[in-house]
Amino acid sequence: QVQLVESGGGLVQPGGSLRLSCAASRSIGSRNEMGWYRQAPGKQRELVATITSAGSTNSADSVKGRFTISRDNAKNTVYLQMNSLKPEDTAVYYCNLYIPVINRLYWGQGTQVTVSS
Repeated sequence: QVQLVESGGGLVQPGGSLRLSCAASRSIGSRNEMGWYRQAPGKQRELVATITSAGSTNSADSVKGRFTISRDNAKNTVYLQMNSLKPEDTAVYYCNLYIPVINRLYWGQGTQVTVSS
């Protein structure tokens, strides 16, 4: 069983920046995908960005050019650098881990990001 521990959420003004981190509690192997999803009040959970263990990335159109996903395989950690934040980015952000060899999906507990003046 893998646990995902998230940090870095908080309150920021429009145009500001935040960096989210998510660390897996143990080694997750050499082939996997980690990512970030978010859920705003009254809305479905949506993809923000993902990154494979090989470094391939995918991101939502709404965050391209503003958010950057990265990872440190040695530390089993994924990051989300969020710049030029907008009020519509306000949501609970969830860390995700997918291990395809066992078709297993893990979720973090979520961290609140609020963008407001």
